Amino acid sequence: MIEPTYDNRGRMNYHPEFHENHGKPFSQEELEYLCKYWESDDKDLIALALGRTEKTLHKKVRQLRQLGLYDYYKNRNKYW
Repeated sequence: MIEPTYDNRGRMNYHPEFHENHGKPFSQEELEYLCKYWESDDKDLIALALGRTEKTLHKKVRQLRQLGLYDYYKNRNKYW
């Protein structure tokens, strides 16, 4: 196993064993999960649950907020 590496903020860099969804489009279920738990759960746990890096999740949340979709997915309640 290749040891994971971390950036200067302590976030895990891309690792194929932990980030199996890296580079794939987000599903509606993943977007809902991300927005629903973003403010209440640890970012590293959300990243591992979704198989993506924390950096990717930060970018996605910022993008959803700019588009006005963050609250939509947070309150959707279809999957979570």
